[in-house]
Amino acid sequence: MNTHISVSTIPHPTGWHTIDWKACHARVRKLQLRIAKATRQQQWRQVRELQRILTRSFSGKAVAVRRVTENTGKRTPGIDGKIWHTPKEKWEGICSLNLCGYRPQPLRRIHIPKSNGKTRPLGIPTMRDRAMQALWLLALEPVSETTADHNSYGFRPMRSTHDAIESIFLRMSQKVSPKWILEGDIKGCFDNISHDWLLSHIPMDRRLLKKWLKAGYMERGVFNHTNSGTPQGGIISPVLANMALDGLEKELMQTFRKSGYHSAKHQVNYVRYADDFICSGSSRELLENEVRPLIAAFMRERGLELSEE
Repeated sequence: MNTHISVSTIPHPTGWHTIDWKACHARVRKLQLRIAKATRQQQWRQVRELQRILTRSFSGKAVAVRRVTENTGKRTPGIDGKIWHTPKEKWEGICSLNLCGYRPQPLRRIHIPKSNGKTRPLGIPTMRDRAMQALWLLALEPVSETTADHNSYGFRPMRSTHDAIESIFLRMSQKVSPKWILEGDIKGCFDNISHDWLLSHIPMDRRLLKKWLKAGYMERGVFNHTNSGTPQGGIISPVLANMALDGLEKELMQTFRKSGYHSAKHQVNYVRYADDFICSGSSRELLENEVRPLIAAFMRERGLELSEE
């Protein structure tokens, strides 16, 4: 089946309403399944080729534009002040999703209130940048879902806070369950993830990823560079953060379930929701002297630190 369908460069106001969405989603899903299979087989060249096909396809571009024009932020513009509201604008959006000559614009930074009275920064990309990220999310998510930690629950399809709570309950409710808890608090996770680590380990077009990471943001009319972290507000940012934190569960299991550590005395459980996690262990000494240093070293490789609190 030909998955690369050309898009006319001439906007068609009625073209948006003639798109066969069922067929588009089916083509995207078929390519995603192939990407996931190639990932399981560690055929990374095949992964890159399939990602290239998906991100150049009409179906992928159409699904990406539909996502960003129908979500809750569809009426919030970036620094260019534009939103894609009409069928003509949405069709033009599909036509604009090409890598050739693409340069993302800085995020528009705003501050939104938190329940504790403080505020948190939020970066708002332009519609085109949102759609480009949504397009590459279609190509990257099959990889992230295939390689994800088993007990990771935040920002993942078909998983929720309730699933995380259930997982914790199952690991804590048994008679032999470890009773000591280490609560993980990562300092500014989204703001501090190492760009070098992301560019070296995230399996996608690295030039494009670097452009997003270095796009910077505008605040009160002043441009600010970004030298670390994923842009909060970017649709692809949660997946990048998840991929940076994935692998810790495997490392813990390999360390504490190998020969000599399989007894209940050295049992360690791990559950993560986004950038919050807990580890349970049989003793305070185990968690403080063995588990925490291992986690701290894992985080340092990614430019992150555990809070001392």
